[in-house]
Amino acid sequence: MKDMIPSRKEKGFTLIELVMVIVILGILAAFALPRFADLGGDAREASIKGAAGAVRSAAAIAHSRWLADGSPVNDGGTPADTSDDTGGSVDLDGATGITMSTSGYPTADASGIVEAAQLSDEFIVTSGTVSLDADTSGDATGTCSFTYDPSNGSVTLGTLADC
Repeated sequence: MKDMIPSRKEKGFTLIELVMVIVILGILAAFALPRFADLGGDAREASIKGAAGAVRSAAAIAHSRWLADGSPVNDGGTPADTSDDTGGSVDLDGATGITMSTSGYPTADASGIVEAAQLSDEFIVTSGTVSLDADTSGDATGTCSFTYDPSNGSVTLGTLADC
């Protein structure tokens, strides 16, 4: 009767095989971890470059709208007195009341280029310099910023090292 039932071997992994797999995975993780450990700087750099691209596009679109509207200049006084002239304002899809400079580009403030580019609150605009407020953990040592010029709509990236 014993000959009629074939013998079965238990199938599975031995303890040493499982330990070896864990050791190999640990070694691979030790080599891979430094490659992925600090991606925050790359993310901040990509974020500031994306915002700079959005600002360039928004400035060009707002300028086009300003030209299409007939280049309106709000004159607070006589035509000879240009000291109090403003570029008026334009409305875009999703952004209304964008203040414009006399050269027809959004002003470098919250009601100008920030509204036109629809930048989020994580970007801080000070005197035409747009910086990323990403240093909430205290680990960013550099600066992530670009400069916007409302006289011609140009964007100049700042130093993005260690941002």
